[in-house]
Amino acid sequence: MAVTIKRLPGYRIMTIELSTPELLLNSIQSYEPDMVIINPVYNTTKIFDKIKKETSKKKIPIVAIINGSYDKTLILRYDAIIELYETAEQLQLKLNNLFFNQNTEEIEDETETLSIREKEILKLLVKGLTNREIASSLFLSTHTVITHRRNIARKLGIHSTAGLTIYAILNKYVDINDLNP
Repeated sequence: MAVTIKRLPGYRIMTIELSTPELLLNSIQSYEPDMVIINPVYNTTKIFDKIKKETSKKKIPIVAIINGSYDKTLILRYDAIIELYETAEQLQLKLNNLFFNQNTEEIEDETETLSIREKEILKLLVKGLTNREIASSLFLSTHTVITHRRNIARKLGIHSTAGLTIYAILNKYVDINDLNP
């Protein structure tokens, strides 16, 4: 599954295999991930409640990865479910929905507040250009590009490149085929 996610455009994944739920909680606090994928078989209710409390503060979705049958009451506590044998397209759709739908109302309200320049920078950013490359192509200083990026993140409430990429694709600022693999 990690290999499939790594191949999806717009996502960076760091795989950490942990031997105890307590180590998972410590990792969440240390790394502050955008998403946590857990095998629900290894979760106890007490630890899960601690993990859910920690991730809800930071709005980090918890995703269950399952293989075959599962206890439906246990799975209801997760933000999403990924089946082990899903195709890359199914996985892409689920992750896009998970990240995009978290703040749908907020994003829709803010869509028109992006300036023309911010939209230009967003397009170049999700195509994989660095701050320096964006500055050079738009004849701006690197500092100005950084300021625009900060404003884009604040306005949209999206602070990861993966999230901005999903936003840009769904709002048709860029075509998915134009992105670097």
